[in-house]
Amino acid sequence: MNQPSIPKGTRDFSPEIMVKRNYIFSVIRQSFERFGYMPLETPSMENVETLTGKYGDEGDKLIFRILDSGDYLKEVSDEQLQSRNLSQITKGIAEKALRYDLTVPFARFVVMHQNKIAFPFKRYQIQPVWRADRPQKGRYREFYQCDADVVGSDSLLNEVELVQIFDEVLTKLRVPSVIKINNRKILYGIAEVAGIADRMMEMTIAIDKLDKIGESGVIEELRTREFSDESINVIKGLFEMTGDYESRLNAIAVMLRGSETGLKGVEELQSIFNDVNTLGLNDCELELDITLARGLNYYTGAIFEVKAKNVQMGSICGGGRYDDLTGIFGLKGVSGVGISFGADRIFDVMTELNVFPSGTDSTTRLLFVNFGKTEELHCMKLLREIRKAGINAEIYPEQGKLKKQFKYADDKGIPFVATIGSEEMSKGIIALKDMKSGEQKHVSLPDLIHLLKA
Repeated sequence: MNQPSIPKGTRDFSPEIMVKRNYIFSVIRQSFERFGYMPLETPSMENVETLTGKYGDEGDKLIFRILDSGDYLKEVSDEQLQSRNLSQITKGIAEKALRYDLTVPFARFVVMHQNKIAFPFKRYQIQPVWRADRPQKGRYREFYQCDADVVGSDSLLNEVELVQIFDEVLTKLRVPSVIKINNRKILYGIAEVAGIADRMMEMTIAIDKLDKIGESGVIEELRTREFSDESINVIKGLFEMTGDYESRLNAIAVMLRGSETGLKGVEELQSIFNDVNTLGLNDCELELDITLARGLNYYTGAIFEVKAKNVQMGSICGGGRYDDLTGIFGLKGVSGVGISFGADRIFDVMTELNVFPSGTDSTTRLLFVNFGKTEELHCMKLLREIRKAGINAEIYPEQGKLKKQFKYADDKGIPFVATIGSEEMSKGIIALKDMKSGEQKHVSLPDLIHLLKA
């Protein structure tokens, strides 16, 4: 019989891994809620037309489509099958698709429920998404996103607070990072100055690959896309800018003096930098990256990308401002801005840096050894009080050799083991062993609860 397997780009998560993943989710969730964001969930699948056309040509190719149930070929003609035109055939046999991200479904939700929600509307989502990408280190076909978005507000205060959320979460997770920021208005201004405003998306797709293929690769791609030498020379100016963010913003303002949109982008970035620098950050740095493009079509203002220091990994977070994402669903003039934490990549980074706190290997804090029925019932009464105190605890489910029961605790990473025999029962005490240090002592129930909660 063949060994069972799972699809490439997906993973099983053992209990030990899930405990650590849940720790990451918990830290992110708590930060979102501290800043006033409320939880939301949307379906795993959406109608194909909801998703397509929102992520650019490159993104649309990565959407997982779901075959219609039943006789899905009945709507496809023999001529279409013979033509082998995949895009035409797919339209007739796949009306649904797995969500590519959480932002577009969120925009769809806002439009459908616009009369029931209060604006500005702040929500967060922690759910899986799917992309038909080529699996590699840090890149999966199924992965979790942890998003926070606010719609119905143009204020740059939102961008400043989202930078603070990045900093708060990554500081708590002990992942020092660089928060890169740019503005799509600046990129549009560059396209205007270069005489290619109508081809801005093509330009940004090429620039967005800078980290992967380098400056020469980007220039070669621009040439392949038949951009003129004059336009390419303007774009090359982005790669040559040096100095701190103020000097570079000043240089960009000079470069874009003929573009009202571009100068507006410079003004917005200056405002965000001023506020963040006044408020200060913990372990993260805010860095201007004028080549940051983020290829998604819907971004219109500030854009973010976060990279962990001292680790060879792609971006671990991202986000940006979108002025009219809801407009594609019929609700015009509602601006929004949001960020997303890549929990899977953050997990990989934390594992590589070995920064998970002790105690995230197991959810159980205490195991009671089972000596037999009489001791078992006594321990069950104590367990009731311990669990009431909010402590995760369990008892070995059957009488067995001590060595076997201690090995169970060791294998699960349970930090404390309690043994209660007839002598301990008569004295009303508990024999407690610290599995890490090997220290053993006798404690009362109140002392045990105090120790475990501490």
